[in-house]
Amino acid sequence: MPQQILILDFGSQYTQLIARRIRELNVYCEIHPYTHAPALTEDIRGVVLSGSPCSVRDPDSPNPDLSQYLGHVPVLGVCYGAQLLAQQGGGEVLPATIREYGRARISHLDRSSPLMRELSLESQVWMSHGDTIQTLPPGYEIIASTHEVDVAAYHIAGQPTYGIQFHPEVTHSTQGKTLMRNFVVDICGCDQSWTPEHFVSSMVAALQHTIGETDQVILGLSGGVDSSVAALLLHEAIGPRLHGIFVDNGLLRKDEYEGVLQAYEVLGLNVRGVDASQEFYSALAGLSDPELKRKAIGRTFIEVFEREAKKVEGATWLAQGTIYPDVIESVSVKGPAVTIKSHHNVGGLPELMNLKVVEPLRMLFKDEVREVGAALNLPPDILNRHPFPGPGLAIRILGDITPQKVLLLQKADAIFIDSLREYGLYDKIWQAGVMLLPIQSVGVMGDERTYEQVVALRAVTSVDGMTADWAHLPYDFLAHVSNKIINQVRGINRVVYDISSKPPATIEWE
Repeated sequence: MPQQILILDFGSQYTQLIARRIRELNVYCEIHPYTHAPALTEDIRGVVLSGSPCSVRDPDSPNPDLSQYLGHVPVLGVCYGAQLLAQQGGGEVLPATIREYGRARISHLDRSSPLMRELSLESQVWMSHGDTIQTLPPGYEIIASTHEVDVAAYHIAGQPTYGIQFHPEVTHSTQGKTLMRNFVVDICGCDQSWTPEHFVSSMVAALQHTIGETDQVILGLSGGVDSSVAALLLHEAIGPRLHGIFVDNGLLRKDEYEGVLQAYEVLGLNVRGVDASQEFYSALAGLSDPELKRKAIGRTFIEVFEREAKKVEGATWLAQGTIYPDVIESVSVKGPAVTIKSHHNVGGLPELMNLKVVEPLRMLFKDEVREVGAALNLPPDILNRHPFPGPGLAIRILGDITPQKVLLLQKADAIFIDSLREYGLYDKIWQAGVMLLPIQSVGVMGDERTYEQVVALRAVTSVDGMTADWAHLPYDFLAHVSNKIINQVRGINRVVYDISSKPPATIEWE
């Protein structure tokens, strides 16, 4: 195992950001719910205690035994984590006189503290708390204050344990990266060897060690970056014993099936294409409810994939492109999360086919997957591809699905995506697509009245897809796309632009 920082999650919305900032320092880290705190091992060089929506004063708030870490490895408590350490040590945490959310500035700084090295007075930090540390226990010393909060940061004398009331992981804390580097590199002594190249070499070795010398591995490919990078890693490890299956569900983008197969052939991957579009159309016939459509697609995919996978003799492994956010979100701090919509994957297949699962990307964030893909020379058109939903265009067609509607949407979508590339906007957008609405509108073409379909353009900016803002595309670009769709796609006479952010909306319409 590489050197790592352990992050104990108390339910903060910022926990993943802490991990991302540590990974940006080329240091490996893992997030674990505080209810499943792992035992201290030699590879754990430090521990970060996250924030939380809870108050340490509540009787049912997270209050784990931290004795196996304190005094043995460096510990950094962030917001709730700092308050927890103070309270467990005998300090007093009370409701803040003024609940502090937002920007604050450092008014006092102990520059002799290794955690505060290279930070500046009046440096901006980000606060988000309703409680405040009123009294520190004996042996706790203040190392930073803001104009409003006396105990903005502290150190426990005689051990490398620190607490900070603010959030260094958010960009609003202007020297947050410096503080994180001070803790992770200087205090914990991590060697910053977690690089894409290191990941590739270590993962290929791990895959070769795990997968038997004659074992055959099956991987469902989508043409997206996650499954493609997983395929390249496995190909590096086991060569043609990786069997890729790319299913055309009839709901892909225009010419995508042929284009993706050609790209995989150039990469030397062992991939078989399966045109199952008619099976999916039959399964979707008459379905309008989004959840029913998703379930029908998922069920049909499993049927098709199982049938095709059985053609691979000696298959013992199923590879999946699971990434770290999927792993984190599958283990909630306090019970299961609310289901917003079902996700399309190959759930149930390993048990159904008696296969072992291998997930080479399960510890990587999305941006790290792209960095690994670049190290493996994945072509830019796949490496930088926008996320595309597993159910494909079925959840961009509101209402029932027909081959005619799919063809209509494919044509409009191709114009939008091609235009984004033409105008140099594609790489500035997280995700984009066209939605076919279940309404018709009156229009005029030439001297004739039309009564045709309406489409909505959707483009968002985001870092990880958890939140997103609508992209502020130039008016001349939107005019160009609208005119081109209406003029070239017979059956569409009106184009609108979606300016909803997530939340409250979702990126997809269904």
